[in-house]
Amino acid sequence: MATNVYMEALSPTMEEGRVAKWHKRDGDAVKTGETLAEVETDKAVMDLVARADGVLRQVAVAEGQTVPVGSVVAVIAAPGENVSAPSATPPPGPAGKGKRETGNAAVATAPAPVTVTALSAPPTDATRVKASPLARRMAKETGVDLKLVTGSGPGGRVVKKDLERAPTTAPAATFPVSRFPFPDRPGAPYDDVPLTQIRKTIAKRLATSLGPIPHFFLTTEVDMERASEARDALNKQLGDRGKVSFNDIVIKATALALGTHRACNAWFQEDHIRYWNEVHIGMAVAVEDGLITPVIRSADLKSLGEIGREAKDLAEKARYRRLQPNEYTGATFSVSNLGMFDIDQFTAVINPPEAGIIAVGSIVQKPVVLDGQVTARRRVRLTMSCDHRVIDGATGAAFLQTLKQMLENPLAMLL
Repeated sequence: MATNVYMEALSPTMEEGRVAKWHKRDGDAVKTGETLAEVETDKAVMDLVARADGVLRQVAVAEGQTVPVGSVVAVIAAPGENVSAPSATPPPGPAGKGKRETGNAAVATAPAPVTVTALSAPPTDATRVKASPLARRMAKETGVDLKLVTGSGPGGRVVKKDLERAPTTAPAATFPVSRFPFPDRPGAPYDDVPLTQIRKTIAKRLATSLGPIPHFFLTTEVDMERASEARDALNKQLGDRGKVSFNDIVIKATALALGTHRACNAWFQEDHIRYWNEVHIGMAVAVEDGLITPVIRSADLKSLGEIGREAKDLAEKARYRRLQPNEYTGATFSVSNLGMFDIDQFTAVINPPEAGIIAVGSIVQKPVVLDGQVTARRRVRLTMSCDHRVIDGATGAAFLQTLKQMLENPLAMLL
C-alpha cells in the first residue's frame, strides 16, 4: 500500500515550507531514510526524508513552491502499484500537538490509502492555464501566450524552463507617444521577488515585538582598553586553537551580568513572567536574506575559548541555513553586534518572549580625560532595549552598570 509524504513542521514556528530542491524525481526508487528533497523552513534548510521503500510517485509540489504544513507533497508506492486518483486526506497534527517530530527530517505518516492532493485553490475558470507565478510574470513580460506552452511541471504546470524555450510574440505598443523624453532602460521596470520563509518569519515576529512590546532604551559608553589588551593576550596564548573576538567577550560579560541581575534574564508569558536560572544568549547573525539568532547555551558557565569556538561554528551553520531547531530556540537574552559595519550606535528590536537585547556598536578610539590628561582610548557604545512589562528603568540601568564594570575590568569576570 502506498504512503503519503507530508510537509512536516520542522521548527516550532514553521507554518509552511518551500521545496528548495528535489533530490529524487517522479519514478525514482527510494529507500527509507533517503533524502527526498531540501525544504526551506522559516529558519533553515532541512531534509525531507522517505519513511518507506518504493517508488516516488505523484510529486505534487514543484521546486520553489511553498505549501502549508500538513500538505501532501508526494507518494511512495510499491513498484508497479496502481496509484489511485487523488482525494482529500486529513494532514498530520502540527509540531508539539500530537505530531511525531523527527529532528531535522520532514517525514511521511504511517502507510495509508493514497490521497494525494495538489495545493487547494479557489475555483477557477476551467480554461485557466496552470503555471507558476514566475512563469506567469515571464510570460507577461515577453508576450508569450501560456495556452500555447506545454507545461513540464507537475500536472502539466508551466514552469520557468518552459517559458525559456517558448518563442516571444510580444504585441506592438499602441500607446500614444509622450511629449516628454524618457531614457530607454533594458529589461523590466521592476522585479517582484516572493518572500522567503525567513523573511516571512521576521515580518511576523517584528509585528509581535515593536508594536505590542513597550520598548525603552538605555545607552552607556564603555572603555574597552583593558578588554582589548586581555583579548590580544588571550589570542596570543591560544595560537592555532582559535581566536577570541570582542563579541565573544561581550557575550561572556552579558551572561555573567544576567546571573547577577536575574530580573533581566526573563520571558514575558502573558499571565506570568518566567525568570530563568539558566543563561542562554542569542547571538544575532546576518544571513543572505535576513537575520537569525543561534543560541549559546549556558554561556555563563563556558570559557571565552569555548564561546569563541561555538559562536564561530553556529554562525557558519546559520549562513548555510543548516542550524537545527535546538540551535536557534530557547534564548533568554540576546546580543546584536553591528560594530563590524562601522555602526557607532543603534537600537535593536526585542525578540519575544525575551525581555531584553543588547546592541553593540563599533569600537573606536576617542579622546578622553584620564587623570587630568587627554588621551586616546578605545570606546564602545552599548544600548539595551528593555520590555517595560518585565524590566523597569532602574533594573535595566543596574544591569547595564554591571556589564560595563565587567567589560572595563575583565578580571571582574573571574569573581
